Amino acid sequence: MMAGAAAAPGEVGGARLEPVSPAELAGFPGPDAAKVLAAFRTLCTAPPPALPQAASVAGDPQDLAAACDEAARVPPEGAAAFFRERFEPFRIRRTDGRPGFLTGYFEPELAGSLEPGEGFTAAVLARPDDLVSLGPGETRPGLDPTLRAARATAAGFEPYPDRAAIEDGALGAKARPILWLRDGIDLLVLQVQGSGRVRLPDGRVVRVLFDGKNGRPYTAVAKLMVEAGHLPLDGLTLAKWTGWLRDHPAEAKALIRRNASYVFFRLAPVEDPGLGPPGAANAPLPPGIGLAVDATLWRYGLPFWLEPQDGRSRLTLAADTGSAIVGPARGDLFLGTGAEAGIAAGNLRDATGFTVLLPRPRRAP
Repeated sequence: MMAGAAAAPGEVGGARLEPVSPAELAGFPGPDAAKVLAAFRTLCTAPPPALPQAASVAGDPQDLAAACDEAARVPPEGAAAFFRERFEPFRIRRTDGRPGFLTGYFEPELAGSLEPGEGFTAAVLARPDDLVSLGPGETRPGLDPTLRAARATAAGFEPYPDRAAIEDGALGAKARPILWLRDGIDLLVLQVQGSGRVRLPDGRVVRVLFDGKNGRPYTAVAKLMVEAGHLPLDGLTLAKWTGWLRDHPAEAKALIRRNASYVFFRLAPVEDPGLGPPGAANAPLPPGIGLAVDATLWRYGLPFWLEPQDGRSRLTLAADTGSAIVGPARGDLFLGTGAEAGIAAGNLRDATGFTVLLPRPRRAP
């Protein structure tokens, strides 16, 4: 390996990392390098993630910190050279030979109220004070190690109630609504996306941010609908499956309760309408740049060059994660806020080549 090259593991998550030259990446680093550099600086100065990443994840933290130091001094016109020279690209090669997979997500805009009433019946719950979130590899005595959260009790720890139990009142007085949405379908959309903007009756807009979940496995309700024959997979969109649920309330309730995962939220102001909510890396998500990755494998802040089979290649940054984002060549791209972003996110399901950019060691002064 050349002097100053990144110290890359031979494989990550069962996939091989093959070094390539930046010149082999057609179009790299793309036309938005200056925007990506600005987003990288924001990631560099963000508070630590709420759930610390394991030391074993790919991406040396000291080398990444050195890249952050240098990024602070790079002018916008130097962004392309910064990503070409400061990082070393490695193609992620799955052992089965298949390409990676890229989907999209967005920040929904929903109608809501700070008080319950006609038209606003679905409570968005705050994080209960007995919820203990578990980081990668972390567990509690007597608890199933596959669960990612626990309930703290006087006798110790126990599994947190699942969705059906929470809907049936298992939290008791610990169920504290922060606002109300139109119905359980809007609540499901908010929980699936992990955050959203809510327009109140007086016209104000507030942001509803992820603040923990019950640690139960996530099951995609839309997938259950397809498996049951309610809707075809081909052409399935958010509008279609949420519309079907609203037209079939009895079946909808049963399907939604099969998703044991339940998400809790907190309120926050919308400080910059052009940016999305903070991702798991604690930095606002820039549309078309913020990428959710498997946080048990990749360190937040790493750049990824994506080469979809259908669509333009782009430079992105690992800034978020999700329970359905599993594996070394799997990503979920944040596409923005509102209905148009939702349509784009629903349509993004691409076989994609993934190249990770690992930071080179700090250069000698």
